[in-house]
Amino acid sequence: MAETNWYVVHTYSGYENAVKDDIEATIKSRDLEDKIKEVLVPVENITTVKVGKESRKAKPKPTKLYPGYVFINMEMTDDTWYIIRNIRGVTGFVGPGSKPVPLSEEEIAQMLKEPNDLVEADIEVGDWVRIIAGSWEDKEGEVIEVNLEERLVTINIDSMTREMPVEISFTDINKI
Repeated sequence: MAETNWYVVHTYSGYENAVKDDIEATIKSRDLEDKIKEVLVPVENITTVKVGKESRKAKPKPTKLYPGYVFINMEMTDDTWYIIRNIRGVTGFVGPGSKPVPLSEEEIAQMLKEPNDLVEADIEVGDWVRIIAGSWEDKEGEVIEVNLEERLVTINIDSMTREMPVEISFTDINKI
């Protein structure tokens, strides 16, 4: 059995999963399991939290790490090159001209490392917000810190002629 390497295939944008599915179907129908070992579209989960909304309902959304690319662990032969190259949605292998270049062990380890689940918020330091619930209701202030893990912001509010930092939940504020 010949050695397999990781190769990168360029696809039309948005066709990554369709190309992956077509390659896997072709592997089964042509009995190529010994030549094409794995097909991947690396993703990371991103949760976007909106201020003023119930943040516990925010669901992670899979987002492609490398849009327009599919990773294939395969033995490169004229047959496998031709089969992959002629899958609908594939524009070619990554490499100079028509010659595919395998990824090194270091490159593939870096590119396919386990992604972190990320949390994003539609608020950032410097934004002005109005508190809509709690003991500080109707106060306004500038965001000085955003804590994505706890889903809290620290804002400076005016209280008795001086600024005071206050931690408030994302659900208890609205952007101004």
